[in-house]
Amino acid sequence: MTTSAPVTPERIMQFAWGYVPPLVLEAAIRHRVFDVLDGGPKTITQVQKETGASERGLTAVMNALVGMEFLAKDKQGLFSLTPESSTFLVSTKPSFHGGFLRHASEQLIPKWLHLNKIVETGRPESAVNLEEAGSDFFQRFVVDIFPLSYPAAQTLSRHLSANGAAGPVRVLDLAAGSGVWSIALAQGSEQATVTVVDWPEVIPVTRKTAGKFGLADRYSFIAGDLLQVDFGSGHTVATLGHILHSEGRDRSRELLKKTFWALAPGGTIAVAEFLVNADRTGPLNGLFFAVNMLVNTDSGDTYSFEEISSWLTEAGFTNPRTLDAPGPSPLILATKP
Repeated sequence: MTTSAPVTPERIMQFAWGYVPPLVLEAAIRHRVFDVLDGGPKTITQVQKETGASERGLTAVMNALVGMEFLAKDKQGLFSLTPESSTFLVSTKPSFHGGFLRHASEQLIPKWLHLNKIVETGRPESAVNLEEAGSDFFQRFVVDIFPLSYPAAQTLSRHLSANGAAGPVRVLDLAAGSGVWSIALAQGSEQATVTVVDWPEVIPVTRKTAGKFGLADRYSFIAGDLLQVDFGSGHTVATLGHILHSEGRDRSRELLKKTFWALAPGGTIAVAEFLVNADRTGPLNGLFFAVNMLVNTDSGDTYSFEEISSWLTEAGFTNPRTLDAPGPSPLILATKP
């Protein structure tokens, strides 16, 4: 005879404290805890002297980070980094992911506090996918999320280089943000030139980031709304890096059709998204992100490969397929015949 495990409120209580980890991490980043410990193990008193933060505050936060396994502590009270925090939470390293935590605490959490009302009305307090409300939002966070997409963008670059024809490559980077997708493609081909499309307020960020990589002379820029400006034609590759989820179903379908006509025959479209499965039961990050779109956009959502594949086919593309890449979901590729 088998007995079922008792039902307990443990998971609910864990979720009740779910806001704590990102805020603790961000507090440690802001007060340079990980940067200071990158120089070697230190006591709380030593960290206090180097950061200027209060010893009481550091004690609480750093001990919590030990419990979360982002710091280690020995019997002498010396704190040190773990491989995970050393790789991703030291601000001077190119793999630093802490900017996303700042984005969450400053820009996302305040909006999520209105979720009860948003669920009632189906409308956000303010939609970030509208230029007048969203340009400041995107200006501030596109650089912070660069490390999240760069490994996937490099994978895409290697894939296209291995499977593409020789000759000039014309990249169309739509809603480019930091330019992470086109930067990786330009690094992969010395013959690549890039056309960026984004809001006027965001383009200076793209220009600056491309300049840091020594690629500015290969970039040109088109400022304006994606569905209103002229993309030109004859592009070899078009990238839509995490944009469909904020555009919503109708605008996304129109955007894919417009992108089709901007590509040369044989051209490739690459779409990065937080994908959900066809019956919307997982993965959890895609389901969470759908709620994030409810909170932050007027009609945004997350979509399945099957949905996006059908829109690509409707637009005229052939062979919708996935490409495994580092990140929350595989990339979606399709070809213009």
